[in-house]
Amino acid sequence: MVMKKFLLALTAAGLALGGSAATLQAQAPAQAPTKTVMSGVYTAEQAAQGKLLFESKCAMCHGRELDGGQMAPPLVGGGFIGNWQGTSLGDLFVRIHLTMPQNDPLSLTNTEVATVMAYILSFNQYPAGATPLPNDEAGLNGIGIVEKK
Repeated sequence: MVMKKFLLALTAAGLALGGSAATLQAQAPAQAPTKTVMSGVYTAEQAAQGKLLFESKCAMCHGRELDGGQMAPPLVGGGFIGNWQGTSLGDLFVRIHLTMPQNDPLSLTNTEVATVMAYILSFNQYPAGATPLPNDEAGLNGIGIVEKK
């Protein structure tokens, strides 16, 4: 348990110091994703719940249109894809869970992180499906982030 907390703190520190998701992924090899965000990996209801949470916890920094701000990267369009393409939703989950919101990291539950991620996918016009987005890193590691075609 102590080692896990140490590794989480070390990962959070690396992200806070500007480490990218791709860099962190390279340090901890994971199995290649078997699905992509184009596979309908969240539900519309989950995204609607995520919108409410995003508006209360995330929009102050990332903007209501998810276009980022002075201290927060965009979560939509080319800026989002440029930062996350080639990684998994598990990588995004870890980043959000460990470092967000910036003024209260580690305060979001796994379910809250998954619902916010569903909203981000919805806002980026990735298709919804019939199954909710998993709320754990292991379940999300199998879902790759790709650019819409």
